Amino acid sequence: MHLLAVGLNHTTAPVSLREKVAFPADQIGQAVASARAWFGRADLASNLAQTGEAAILSTCNRTELYAANTASHGGVDDAIDSTAHFLADYHKLSYADLRPFLYALPQDNAVRHAFRVASGLDSMVLGEPQILGQMKDAVRQADAAGGLGTYLHQLFQRSFAVAKEVRSTTEIGAHSVSMAAAAVRLSQRIFDSISGQNVLFIGAGEMIELCATHFAAQNPKSLTVANRTLERGETLAHRFNGSALRLADLPTQLSKFDIVVSCTASSLPIIGLGLVERAVKARRHKPIFMVDLAVPRDIESEVGRLDDVFLYTVDDLASVVQSGVENRQAAVAQAEAIIETRVQSFMHWIDSRAVVPVIQDLHDAGESLRLAELERARKLLAKGEDIDAVLDALSKGLTAKFLHGPQQALHHAQGDERTQLVQLLPQLFRTKR
Repeated sequence: MHLLAVGLNHTTAPVSLREKVAFPADQIGQAVASARAWFGRADLASNLAQTGEAAILSTCNRTELYAANTASHGGVDDAIDSTAHFLADYHKLSYADLRPFLYALPQDNAVRHAFRVASGLDSMVLGEPQILGQMKDAVRQADAAGGLGTYLHQLFQRSFAVAKEVRSTTEIGAHSVSMAAAAVRLSQRIFDSISGQNVLFIGAGEMIELCATHFAAQNPKSLTVANRTLERGETLAHRFNGSALRLADLPTQLSKFDIVVSCTASSLPIIGLGLVERAVKARRHKPIFMVDLAVPRDIESEVGRLDDVFLYTVDDLASVVQSGVENRQAAVAQAEAIIETRVQSFMHWIDSRAVVPVIQDLHDAGESLRLAELERARKLLAKGEDIDAVLDALSKGLTAKFLHGPQQALHHAQGDERTQLVQLLPQLFRTKR
C-alpha cells in the first residue's frame, strides 16, 4: 500500500506559483475524482472504486494531494511521480517547472506531515487553529466525491484526534500572532493611528471576519464590507457597526478608503492596476494600504509598483507573524513527541491491515471445512445414527481436516523451511515442545 502526501506550501513556493496550483473550493470534488482516475489511468465514466483513494487540501498557504493506492504494481517513486504529474497536468503547468517546488512524502512521512498540518505545526502562523477546519472541509469534500477509503479515512480521523490532543495538552496555540493581527501591525507602520482611517474589507469569509474583528478593535473612522452578495456583506458589517456595498460598486467607491483588505474565492484578480491608479489620482496621492490575503490573488501584483500604494500579500506577512514564535518553541518539542508516538501507532495499524486478506482466507477455508463436516453430520443424524457417535465423528473430522494442511506442509518441507515450521507451528497451535 502506497500512502503519499505531495504538494507545496509557503515554505517551498512563492505565492505566484501557489495561486496557479490552488484548487477553487467548488472544484475540489471534481479534482478528487480526476486524481483517482489519473492514478488508475481510467476514464471518469468507469468504476473509480479500483483507482485508490485521494483527498485535496487547498488553502492560501498550501496545496496538497493525499493519496492511498493498494495496487501492487510500481513502487513508491512511481506513485510519487504520478501524483506530481497529475498536479502539473491538471493545472496545465510544466512538470519540470513545478517539480522543484513540490515535497513528496511517502508512508510514515506522509502520516507525520498530516498530523503536523492538522496540529498547526506546519502553518505560517505556528499553532493557528484555522487549518484544522480547512482540513475537515477538505475531508468532507473528498468523502462526498468518493475519494476516501479505509486508509485515508483513518489517516484524517487520527489527524483530527492528534490535533485535539496537541492543543489540549500543550501551549502550542498560546500567544499566537494571526494573519489578521499581522495586517493590523503592518497598517500601523503606514498610519500613525487606524482610528482616523476608513477601512474596506472585500469578501465576507472567515479570514475577512477575523481581520474585521482585529481592525474594529482599533476603532477605525469607518468600516465597510464589499461583497458580491450585499445581504451577506451587510450581515458581517452590522456586527461591527459598519456598512456594506456591492462589489460591483467598487470602481466608484475605492478612492474613499485608506485601508483595503481583500480575501475572496475569485479565480481571477478583482482589483486591477487601472482601477487603483484612478483611485490614487482621486485621492490626490494620499497613501493606500492594501492587504491581499487571497490565493489566487485578488489584487494584480502590478499595483504594488505604484508610489502611493503599499501592497502586501500573505507571503509578505510572514516576517510579522514569526515574531513571538520563540514563546511557543518549548511547546513544539512536546507536540512533536505526541505526533511521533501517534505516527508509530498508525503505521502499526497499516502493517496489521496487510494480513487482513490472509486472515480472511483462513476464515473462509475454516468455514468451508465446518460446513462440510456439519452437512455430513446432519446426513448421519437423518439416517438415525446415534447422536453421540455423530458428534464424536464430527469433532474428529474437524480436527483431522484442520490439521491436514500444517501436517502436510511439515512433512514436505526440508532444510531451513522445515526448521522455521517446527519453530512456528507450536506458537500457532499453542502446543508445548
